[in-house]
Order: sequence, then C-alpha cells, then structure tokens
Amino acid sequence: MQGKWEAPDESVWGKSRGLDPGLPPYALIRHLLDAAAMALHLWDAYLSENQRLRIADGMGLAGELERARTVVGLCAGLHDIGKLSGFQFCSWHGSQYLSAELSGDRMKMSAERFGHDVAGLQGAKEVLADLGFAADGELRVAERLAEVIGGHHGRFHRVEDGIAPAFLGGAAWARQRTAHAATVHESLGAPQAPRVFKASAAVLVTGVVILADWLVSQEDYLRERQRGLEPVLADHFKRSQKDAPRLLAEAGLARVWLQRKGFAEAYGIQGEPNPLQRSVMDELREAMGEGRRGGIFLVTAAPGDGKSETALEAERVLSEAFGTQGYAFLLPTMATSDQMHGRAAKALLRQSGEDAGLTLVHSMAWLNSAYADEDLDAQSVLTCDGDEVGEGSRRAEADMRPQRWLRGPKRPLLAQFAVGTIDQALMAVLPVRHNALRLLGLSGKTFIVDEAHAYDPYMQVLLGRLLNWLGAYGVPVVLLSATLPASVSERLIKEYLQGAGHKTRALSRRTFPAPYPGWLYVDGESGRATQISPARQYEQARARGMELGVVVEPVVHGSGGGARDRLAVIERLLKPVGEGEGGTALVVCNTVGDAQDTYLRLRERFGERSHEQGGSVQLLHARFPGDVREARTREVTEGLGRGGPRPPRRIVVATQVVEQSLDLDADIVISDLAPLSLLLQRAGRCWRHENHWARHGYPDGRGRPAWASGPRLVVLDPMAGGGKTPQQWGEVYSEHLLITTSHTLAGIGGGTISIPGDVQDLVEAVHGDNEDFDWNSPGGSEAKAWTAHKGKEMAERSMAGLLAVPRARSVSALYDLHDLPGEEDEWEVSTRLGADSVRLLCAYVQEDGRATLDPEGEQLLPQVASDGKMPVSSVREVMRRTIPVRADWLKEADSDAVAPPKSWTEHPMLGELRVLRQPVQGGSVQAVKVGGRTLRLDEDLGLVRK
Repeated sequence: MQGKWEAPDESVWGKSRGLDPGLPPYALIRHLLDAAAMALHLWDAYLSENQRLRIADGMGLAGELERARTVVGLCAGLHDIGKLSGFQFCSWHGSQYLSAELSGDRMKMSAERFGHDVAGLQGAKEVLADLGFAADGELRVAERLAEVIGGHHGRFHRVEDGIAPAFLGGAAWARQRTAHAATVHESLGAPQAPRVFKASAAVLVTGVVILADWLVSQEDYLRERQRGLEPVLADHFKRSQKDAPRLLAEAGLARVWLQRKGFAEAYGIQGEPNPLQRSVMDELREAMGEGRRGGIFLVTAAPGDGKSETALEAERVLSEAFGTQGYAFLLPTMATSDQMHGRAAKALLRQSGEDAGLTLVHSMAWLNSAYADEDLDAQSVLTCDGDEVGEGSRRAEADMRPQRWLRGPKRPLLAQFAVGTIDQALMAVLPVRHNALRLLGLSGKTFIVDEAHAYDPYMQVLLGRLLNWLGAYGVPVVLLSATLPASVSERLIKEYLQGAGHKTRALSRRTFPAPYPGWLYVDGESGRATQISPARQYEQARARGMELGVVVEPVVHGSGGGARDRLAVIERLLKPVGEGEGGTALVVCNTVGDAQDTYLRLRERFGERSHEQGGSVQLLHARFPGDVREARTREVTEGLGRGGPRPPRRIVVATQVVEQSLDLDADIVISDLAPLSLLLQRAGRCWRHENHWARHGYPDGRGRPAWASGPRLVVLDPMAGGGKTPQQWGEVYSEHLLITTSHTLAGIGGGTISIPGDVQDLVEAVHGDNEDFDWNSPGGSEAKAWTAHKGKEMAERSMAGLLAVPRARSVSALYDLHDLPGEEDEWEVSTRLGADSVRLLCAYVQEDGRATLDPEGEQLLPQVASDGKMPVSSVREVMRRTIPVRADWLKEADSDAVAPPKSWTEHPMLGELRVLRQPVQGGSVQAVKVGGRTLRLDEDLGLVRK
C-alpha cells in the first residue's frame, strides 16, 4: 500500500486551544496516531479478558483476538477524521498554518458549521471504502465503524443526519481524509474489516475510543509532545505506544493483581466463615459448571448475616472463572457507600491491593476523607467538543466532561474497584451522554448490588435493563438482599438471561425460587439454576436464628395525643436507657423533620449536652454538611459497632440512613411505621452482634442491661385503631404498604417474628405480587390506597420503560441509545423519581457584605483564578460543606440568589453547586425564605426547613 496515497498534510491541526501559542498547533495525524496507540494499550492492559472476548465475538472474530484488537485501534485512530472539514476554520490560530491548497476553501467550507463528530460519521464511509471496507458483505460493518467514530463525544447520531456537502470540502480535502486514514491503517498493520459488527460490541468499542482520546488529550501531555515532535510519523507512533502505560497509570486506571488471602485474614474477621459464606467457598465453583458467559448469583439472608463478605468471596470465584477484573459494589445511599468503601479498602490492603485505586462514586464522593487533595486536581483535557460554536457555555461544559471522568466524580466507574451508589451505574441505560463509557467501565468487573430490595419500581426497571446489557456482555452479577420479594428477583434474573440470549417465551415458563437464607446461582449460558445445599442452609438458619419481639405502640403525631402522643411514648420507652441502667437505643424516624424534633425532645429530657458537645443523645440524617455527616456516621458506627468501646448510655435518633448496610447493634430499636421490609431492615440493627459476642465476649466485658431481656422492635403506628398517616410524611411511603404492614403486624401471633424462618412469608404478604383484594367496600380508604399504589407502581414502571435504552439485543443503530429529543446530559434524566439532585452550599453573608464559609466570618468563599483553576485544598473546603437536597426545594428561588459565585461557573465541580446565602446579624444566623419555606443550617440539627 506504500505510495498508493498522498502523505498526510501536517498543516491540518488536531489540537490548538490550550497549547503553546508560539508553536504550530498539534497536527491531526499525530493525535490520531496517539489515540490509536492508546487504544491498543487499553486492549492489552485495561480491558478484561471477558471484554476482549465479547468484542471479538461481536465482530465475528472469536478466536482471532489480534484482529479485533487492530480494528479497535483503527476506530480510535479515525475518531477525529471529521476534523478534515470546515472545523479547521473554527480556530484562527489553527487555520493560519493550513497549506495553501486547503486554506483556499475557507469561505465555502465555513458558511455553515457542524460538529466534527457528525462530519466524521458522514466522511468515514467514503474513507473506509477507499481502505477496502465497503465490499458488499462489509457495508454494514463500515456503517457501524462510522457510527462509532461519530459517537466519540459520548453521543451517537443518526447515519441519515446529513451535513452540508460544502462543509467537507472538495477533492483535496477528500484526498487528505483518505491519506490520514491510510497512515493510521498502515501503522496498525492494515487490519481487514471484521465479518460483522454487532451493536453491543460497538458500544464497548466506542467507550474505548472515548477513553483513549481523553487520555492522549490531556493538556500537559500534548504540550510535552508539541515541544518535541519526532520528524518521522512511524517514530511518533512508537513514542505514543511507549507513553501509553504511563498515561494510564497516572489516570489511576492501571490494573493490579491481588494476593488472595484466607477468609478471616482477607476481611479482618475473627473466627471462621459462617455457613452461608462457607457454602460459597465450597459449592459455588461446582454450581457454575462449564459456563463461559457469566451468571447471576442471588444471596438472601437476614441483616447482619455477612452478605457483604459473602459477595466479595463470590467475586473471587466469579472473576477467576469469567475473566473479569475487580468489582463495582453498588448500594442505595451515600452513607452506606461511604461505610462499605472503608471496609472494601481494608480488604484490598490486606491482599496487597494498595495500588488498586479503589474509588468511591456518588454525588458527594469528594467529601469523603479517603480522598487526598491531589484527587481533586482538574487536569485539563482538550477535546475540541464544542469548538465549532466558539466561546460559550456549551464549550465550557464540553471541556468539563472529561475532567469529571478522569479526575472527577465519575472516574470510579472506570477504575478496577469501585464502591458507590447505584445511580451512576443506572445512567448506563438511560439516553444520556457517555452511556457507552459507563457500560465499558461496568462490563469489565463483577457487578454487585447490595440491598436489592431497596429500589422503587422505576429503579427496578432500570436495574433490570442494566442487567440485560450485562447479561449480553457475560458479566457476573451478584444481588444481595434481606427482604427481596420473589416477584422482583424473578424479573431481574429473567432480564439477565434474556440479555444472555435466552428466549422470552422459554423464560416465561420457568421460575427461579430462591432459598431463604441461602443463595441461588443461574448460569448465563445454559440457564441452569443451582441452590445452596440443604445442609448448609439449615446450618445458617440455626446459627443465625433469633426470636424478635415486636410491640406495636399506637401513637398520635402533633399536639392533642395525650398518652398516645408520639414523643411522649418514645420518652416513656427510653426511660430505662436515659435515667435507669443505661444501654443503647436506636430511634428511626421517617422524615428529617421528625428526627430533628425527636432529638430535641430527647436531648432536653435525657441529655443536657448536644451531640456536638458529646452528649448521650445523637442525631444522624442526610441533611448535614458532608464532613459533619461523615464524622457523625463514624461516631455512631463506632459507638454501636461490633468492636466497641460501647458507651454505657447512648440514644441515636436517625432516619432511613441507618436501615441499610450500617453495622450497628442496639439493645432496642424504636421505629416509625414503615413498609414491612424496611421494618425488618431496621430490626436488623437490634442485637445484631449477639451471637458473636456470646462466643467471643462483649465489648469492655459489659453485657446487655437487665431490661433488655431479648431483641425488641417497637413500632410507632399512627394507623392503629383507625388513625391516618401523618401529613408531614407526605409520599415518603405508599399508604397501601403502610396499611398492609399495620394489619400484618397486628396479626403476628405471640408478638414475635422468627428470624430467618418468618421473614420471606412476611415480605411476600406485604410486598409480593398478590392481586387479591377485598372489594366489598370499593369506596373505602383502603381500596383507594390500593388503587393509588398499583397505579403509581404501573406509572413508574412505564416511565422507566419509556426512558431506558432498548435491551441489548434489540439495538439496531447505535443512535437507539440516544433516541430522545434534545441534548440530554447526565443531569437531565434522573435515575430516581423525586431524587436528591442538587448540592447546596450553606454560606454566610456578614454584616459588612463579605460572603464566608463559616458563621464567624473567618473563611472567605474562595475564588477561582482567571485560568479557571483553584487550589485543591480550597475545592475540598467548599465541597465538604455541601448538602444534597431535592431540586424542587429551590424551584421558586431566584436563580441568581442561589447561583454559585461567577468565578465558579466553569469549574468542573463548583460550577454545579447552589448556594444558600444566610445573613448573619448580631452574631446570629438568620433563616432564608425560599418559596413558602425557610432554610437555615443549624450546627446541631443540620439543615432545618420550616
């Protein structure tokens, strides 16, 4: 092929903005070779064995991995081919270096502007034909490659979406597109077209292309190469290949191999694994058989039965068998993610994983003290996305995107080990920018979902759709739950199997009953289901058995309740703790407002000192600044944890943040009425470590107080005796589920629940797919509640089904992954309905007009320098003070009044904040009126909304 094409014209620029203006811009051909070299290294060192196999299979190249590798390199090497267009004239500095042959078309080519990604989609087909990729059988393959090239900014476009022909230029430009492509093609050894190119494989390849592009577009690296260009392009390519490992490692994405240790040593657990954990170690490998395309593993057990360690032990077995590297451990809340991150970090360190780059992913992850300041450093990535439209918010946003992935809150999805909330994972199946990159990050790891019962119907549909894609990629999946209805587990398992290639009709005739406690493994390839052995299930049930006493206290919220006044009842129940022998109690409230009021009453009654002052009554909820919440979670966990020291007297008032994954043990749990599955979760914090302490001794040698003769859950039921749900609960929980739970609790014989024996039947009674209903009084309140519940459930499922991308095997054109009107970015489509979606900074306006981070007026709000950068320590100072709140709280606020300082608007993290500016008068912080409510940050109570 040597000499068949023109040489690439190095006056065509690939990168200009952000580089040394005293030097010529960085040539496009060199950037294309950089990206191709990085893609080859990502194939070798970043992709898991499983991902390489799936990509090769999707190209019809099973057993020919090297051919698939070079095609991936070619896609990356052609990603910016659309810059050989009117794009060249969007930069004065770049275009002034263009050769005379090309610069003469300036007026005609710049009359209309289009994105160079769309230009690449249109121009690539002709280029690929010149390279021999457009024979009859390969025409669709060429179109698929063009779709990948067009999607390299994270959004796929329609093949039929045209651009003005003049934008692509005349014959000289066409020859140069082919010359650039031919140089890349020859550098890669002239790869041949694959036989096919399935959509699911093309999505992963697009993720590789995006990541390769970003890694070689980092400003420091480009400036380094700009200052020392190799004269010969072949030498340039060799240098790019040599640099690739360093760039990957500096991004924290290099892979590490763990030194696997025994169970007790790996997880820092005293004693032997329990029967459930032992069964995974002894039985799971045989249950997997000879399958090579992943499987789904469901673990069911009561709270406190060590499901997290069970999952990590299963990950060892699954990753080894299916060629995945690392895991994504997803949980429902930030608080549970923070605690699990700490546990996972210790487990990795014990297995020589200090370089594993364990990362935390949720909207407030930067507040966690596990991150060092350098993790916040925003290395500029010069993408040229948006350059066609010049200066402005679109280009600024485009510049921020890769920073959020490579140095920001989304990198955990790409790292080998990630712990965080499930939201970022669910974005992979919503029509948002970079969903292909999310699928790339998730498909190389074992995928673990904790608290699988904790998601509403909307999120369950999204989770099912994600499992469908992971099934198509052969990714091993682990689901953990203490209270998962059989109907939900069936749907999730069948979604996974459908993605793995099983027919819907065949699946409709099958059921997948899961033992409780125990596990169920379903092989992705064969669909064969295997359960825990009966002997081990019996051992687990016997070892972890507990008789939970359940007491229902009818209560009245607000004034006028008399002896049934909710706060008076709580006060009576806690008298032995607060005034008598002492002990520990956990009070779980359904709203932050109720928790704040309850805490104030109990602090006044039992504790003279506040939580901040070290008092015996503590408060924990989600509306504290990030650093305060992290510290309070740690204090609560240490005080009520397994290891001690255990305080002689402690009352913790909290919200739902403690009902999942937090490792707490209280002598008594008092809870507002909630759906039964959640009450069982809350009850899991009662006498959680009793079996362990009975064997190994209580912390400090002090046992339970005499009044705590057994584990006891007290439910404060406002509906008992014909009452109603309190107005302030709003729509926190379905009224139908609360009514059904209230009736179920009233019918519990002997006032005890046998755990684990009674758990699954109780869950099915309230949460199962039971369509039976007493219609004898169709106009009654219970019938209305049932109708409203079913209608809301159906609406949520329908909404998720409409928003989610198609199932993996239903995608035809890659544009199907973005087939919604508008330019949806990550914040425009929610993974939760009514979700916390805004980060609020509570600042203070002093009497002299200064805006400060503290009420005393000593720390001014930091300002971003003119180059858009801020010291990382200052970024942390701001971010650790933010609070997640519902976006609709601020919808009536003046947008300018809650906007961040102007210098923050283009910062990749600070630019998304909202700021509550609280006046300080006479040393006192004043509340701010927002709509019909007031907001004020109280040091002891957190954010108060009245």
